Amino acid sequence: MGVRRIIAGSAWQDAGANMESEYKTIAAGTEATGEFEDRRSRFIAQLAPVTSEREAQAFIDEVRARHRDARHNVPAWILSDGREKCSDDGEPSHTSGIPTLEVLRGAGLANVCCVVTRYFGGTLLGPGGLKRAYTAATQNALKDASDKGIVVTMTLGTRVTCVIPYSAYGKVERMVRDCGGKVKDTIFAEDVQITSVFRAGEELRFVEQMKEFAAGEDLCVVGEPRFMEL
Repeated sequence: MGVRRIIAGSAWQDAGANMESEYKTIAAGTEATGEFEDRRSRFIAQLAPVTSEREAQAFIDEVRARHRDARHNVPAWILSDGREKCSDDGEPSHTSGIPTLEVLRGAGLANVCCVVTRYFGGTLLGPGGLKRAYTAATQNALKDASDKGIVVTMTLGTRVTCVIPYSAYGKVERMVRDCGGKVKDTIFAEDVQITSVFRAGEELRFVEQMKEFAAGEDLCVVGEPRFMEL
């Protein structure tokens, strides 16, 4: 059971969250941006992949350094284990951080951090105007990510490695496919080492078939389930 942490202004709230077996995120090493302007106030949403609270904070610090002269740098992030945070960063309560977070939630994203930078244009927008502006900027960053083709799906999967004789290579490769897996890496040495990935739980049938194929010998080394691109 994960823990959701939400900052609304300066107040923290906790609630339970379940880890899903699949989520969408942004490809490693990429960043998407989106802008929105209202009455000369400029909102710049910057979206990046993160895998931990520390990485999220590092990205927030990077954006704040990038826009030192901005009035506000509003952060929101969601991790795949269910933890999430957002802050209004000095904006009126519930007008910026939560709207930004809601866009990320609505898109089904996880392991992402979005920081929306606001340059004040001299006119107060009111709570409704602020919510619309932060929402629109974040939505535009998501559109930019989609247009760039950097939105990826991460699935809870299991890696299985086995060492087999050359004569068994073709048959084992077919067994991997028949059991719903994919061969990710093959090393040809004295024997053949095949590393395959399966959706978590689907590797059990392959492991059982391999045991039968090897007359009861256990040839498979099964890794711990983790999120990966399948």
